[in-house]
Amino acid sequence: MTAEEMIRHIRATFAGVDAPEAHGDTFFIYDPQRDLPDARRMPFATIVTGDHEYDSFSALDRPGAWRLNIGLPRARYAQLFPTVPADVDHRVVDVLLPHPVYAPQHWVCVVNPGDGTEALIGGLLDEAYDFAVRKYDNHRRRAS
Repeated sequence: MTAEEMIRHIRATFAGVDAPEAHGDTFFIYDPQRDLPDARRMPFATIVTGDHEYDSFSALDRPGAWRLNIGLPRARYAQLFPTVPADVDHRVVDVLLPHPVYAPQHWVCVVNPGDGTEALIGGLLDEAYDFAVRKYDNHRRRAS
């Protein structure tokens, strides 16, 4: 799957998602009314297509390389990674890993997802989306 195919998949699968782009990257934010204040517009998933000054761990400057990042609830992240793996090579493809920068915030990542991670990331995207919906609904209830 290419980054463009994953972007189309997420947009088609998850209702109420805004998908702004910046610097070649796409940010998937649950905001069905498009009314969240900027401070609350946190993505539940992102697609990164190139290296950045703050993150070149995955060597996304390679031809065709891109990374899917997914923000999970704390408990789900802990199920996947109960301890921090040592010596993680974030350049490896089609393997679920803790995010190289945002693992402490319960983010996972996969460089060039493929057959090895397809089923897993489908479920994780569902969980991340559901978590984003709950946070949005909680925010709306508190605001009213």
